[in-house]
Amino acid sequence: METVDPRSVQAPAAAGEEDADDAALFDELASVRDRLNDAIATRIVGQRHVVEQLLVALFARGHCLFVGVPGLAKTLLVNTTAQVLGLEFGRVQFTPDLMPADITGTEILQEDRSTGRRVMRFIPGPVFTNLLLADEINRTPPKTQAALLQAMQELQVTAAGRTYELKPPFLVFATQNPIEQEGTYPLPEAQLDRFMLKVMIGYPSREEEIKVIDRMAGSGTLPEARPVITPEDVLAARQVTETVFVDDKVKGYVVDLVAATRDPGAMGLDSLVPLIENGASVRASINLVKVAKAHAVLQGRTYVTPHDVKTIAPDVLRHRLVITYEAEAQGKTADDIVRFVLDNVEVP
Repeated sequence: METVDPRSVQAPAAAGEEDADDAALFDELASVRDRLNDAIATRIVGQRHVVEQLLVALFARGHCLFVGVPGLAKTLLVNTTAQVLGLEFGRVQFTPDLMPADITGTEILQEDRSTGRRVMRFIPGPVFTNLLLADEINRTPPKTQAALLQAMQELQVTAAGRTYELKPPFLVFATQNPIEQEGTYPLPEAQLDRFMLKVMIGYPSREEEIKVIDRMAGSGTLPEARPVITPEDVLAARQVTETVFVDDKVKGYVVDLVAATRDPGAMGLDSLVPLIENGASVRASINLVKVAKAHAVLQGRTYVTPHDVKTIAPDVLRHRLVITYEAEAQGKTADDIVRFVLDNVEVP
């Protein structure tokens, strides 16, 4: 991937003591990143890109979808992350018979023993937590998948006419088996669009797989994952991430990338016109900027460069494109199209 000189983007000028305090906060965040990486690495071998994108989603206030075949430690990764962050953890195993109320909660009729009066009482579902693992989310029909939409977008749950707030931080980390696997359902576009990132998980390298065997083929006992930061630290990190500087040229670059998926002909990418049925939404532009900010923070910078955008763009855009039958006939994927856009849209 092309490296863009960060000097081509204007960074904010220093402004005395306040900027010195901000710099100290960013240095502290870099330390937080290292502690989290080290803690996760005690249980997860390799997968550096996956772990980095997970932390990006955490700092950028976004939900994350992890896609890979069974047996790649997707569930273990999310569970470990919740533990090292000191967050409340909830898990839903998505199955074909799962109902929306199994996620959001349900009302039950309860009798007051002292008065004999019967009242309806709401029993919160597993969504009332900090980090929800939606395990194998595409093994349940779209109706049940949609039960998460309000929680993911508005941090609220409505049940029996009443609305309940979810306490921050709230994140959904979902795992998904490839669509070609038997017994899976495609995720609706509206559901996919709620995920800030879609991260592809591949097989480990030869050396990494040997380490996994050494670790698991013996006693199979994993080291205990202990909290290295607190939920309050997570909220503070999110506030600092929001202050990252984004130059107008970078914002224009983000808009151009997204526009190239909607109207490639207008951007001079005529070969993509018959391959894209629907391009990325405005939410994609917003999320690109948010994720680029978090990526910059994890690199120890207080400003975003075009390289941040190019690095994270595939994970932000791949699930927001609907390709045509012609693209499928040519063997083209959404990743191929995103890669072509990144290679051909001018970098500021």
